[in-house]
Amino acid sequence: MPSNVRIGTRGSELALWQTHHVKALLEKLFSGIVIEVQTIKTTGDKILDAPLAKIGEKGLFTKELEVALLDERIDLAVHSFKDVPTAIPEGLAIGAVLEREDVRDVFIGHPKSPNQLFMALPRHAVIATGSLRRKCQVLNVRQDMQIIDIRGNLNTRIKKTR
Repeated sequence: MPSNVRIGTRGSELALWQTHHVKALLEKLFSGIVIEVQTIKTTGDKILDAPLAKIGEKGLFTKELEVALLDERIDLAVHSFKDVPTAIPEGLAIGAVLEREDVRDVFIGHPKSPNQLFMALPRHAVIATGSLRRKCQVLNVRQDMQIIDIRGNLNTRIKKTR
């Protein structure tokens, strides 16, 4: 491994945490390595006023990082696996996958009734999610729910509920 490595990442709190975790693991494995973290804004970070499913592009959170890799401005990129498209661009590869953490989603109730259980919500309750997968999961369990789109990182989405 080269002594200087440039890691590309998105600027969200989660992406930065993941990147610094990878950085720490690499520094532990390779003594003397110098790692620079480069934050790159992606299309998914820039377009916040439309549901992801309606934007219609693939790689909304990866394309700019892929271009930086291909242009050799960065040496590796750190992604959440959920953001990685099924087709990887020619010349790139998934080089490593970290051990998976707890995969369960969490339901966060409205601040006016934060301890309410999902299954105890009233009929036709409003659920906000930006994930098509989560929308399908909710409607599979509770067909009466009203789903609205919400965008942003975790902290932004929590603030929007207030």
